[in-house]
Amino acid sequence: MKAYDLIVIGTGTAAQVAASRVRRAGRSVAVIDHRPFGGTCALRGCDPKKMLVSGAEAIDWARRMHGRGVAGELRIDWHELSAFKRSFTDPIPKKREESFARQGIDAFHGKAYFASPDRIRVAEQTLAGRHILIASGARPVPLGLPGAEHAITSDAFLELAELPARIVMIGGGYIAAEFAHIAARAGAKVTILQRGARMLAHFDADVVGWLMESFHALGIEVRTHTTVTAMVRTGNAIRVQAQTPEGTVEVSGDLVVHAAGRAPDIAELDLEAGGVAAEDGRLRLNEYLQSVSNPIVYAAGDAAAQGLPLTPVSSHDAKVVAANILDGTRHKPDYRGVPSVAFTVPPMPPSACPKKRRAGRRASSVSTRPRCRIGLPRAAKASPSTATRRSSKRRAGGFSARISLVPTPRTSSACSGLRSAMTSRPTTSRARSSPTQRGPRTSAICCSENHDP
Repeated sequence: MKAYDLIVIGTGTAAQVAASRVRRAGRSVAVIDHRPFGGTCALRGCDPKKMLVSGAEAIDWARRMHGRGVAGELRIDWHELSAFKRSFTDPIPKKREESFARQGIDAFHGKAYFASPDRIRVAEQTLAGRHILIASGARPVPLGLPGAEHAITSDAFLELAELPARIVMIGGGYIAAEFAHIAARAGAKVTILQRGARMLAHFDADVVGWLMESFHALGIEVRTHTTVTAMVRTGNAIRVQAQTPEGTVEVSGDLVVHAAGRAPDIAELDLEAGGVAAEDGRLRLNEYLQSVSNPIVYAAGDAAAQGLPLTPVSSHDAKVVAANILDGTRHKPDYRGVPSVAFTVPPMPPSACPKKRRAGRRASSVSTRPRCRIGLPRAAKASPSTATRRSSKRRAGGFSARISLVPTPRTSSACSGLRSAMTSRPTTSRARSSPTQRGPRTSAICCSENHDP
């Protein structure tokens, strides 16, 4: 039986950062994954999505420049765009495994599960760990309705060889908004079924309202207050049945995409055997990202589900966990001032002004004058990799963190001009990452692989 100072379940951002930091400190580390090495962001989420979004952005640029020096019509060739996406994602598993090998980190392929509080079973082997990190990511929540097997996940959408003519999206969050824009610009007729009153419920209502104009212009049909109750396959079509305040409705599509939320991927870890407490599908953790019932077990990223489901947050969690393993359990994550962007076209920030942010969400150490700060017109107007010019330092549980903020284009006019910014021609600027290696990376890129191990 092999013994390690740290056993990491997962090979995504949180797993990579924590494993690398602990290994650099001279500790023995093992990583385990039953899927291709790389994790959600690099293989099944942020990065491949951005490759597809780049095609949608090119179409949008050409359309808005038509008659202004750009002539002719463009279209998306889905097969070629998917090949472009794979040119980025296909090499990642091998490169990630080679990176682990160079660092002296042992890598295991197979499903991991607890055999005891300090033992992990994988591929007929038992590994002993002084510390164990659960960084297994998230999975789509079960829809729990008849015919749910007819819907594909976001993972499968990103691997589609051909794009069907009619697509139904179930859900109204990031995934539905972003994939709908991609599919519509690729020529599909998209219908979104959202049980809530509007899409992107945690985003500013005014900004979402303005974004809806681009949905309508693309021919995307958004049906709110619509709760899906069943799916029935009829030949090559899928009939989606739903309940609305007015009664039962039915929408037909060639493809149905489950975009109704994700939850920590911990169901198959046999947490009970490890003495790891969980409740309602979530790990019970203390303020140090440590299991409340098994002190050698930590969690980070989407598996921990403590901060926003963003790559910089996963990286931040991993740094906190690594510090707690190396220095003693005294570091806490700090999720204040973490901006995010929905990669629609145009990309959309969650809030236009401080007054619009949800109650209880603290801003970082900046002036409280009434001006746009985090997730602003510039984030919508510029490319998602917009550089930041302002930053403020704060102390985050012993970590010196630099919070990068997106500046308002016209500080004197506060939030004016947001609507026009979302419909005008984007500007570009050179991205500049924060020099610090501590605290959450919080540029306008919500999911970036440019993290420090």
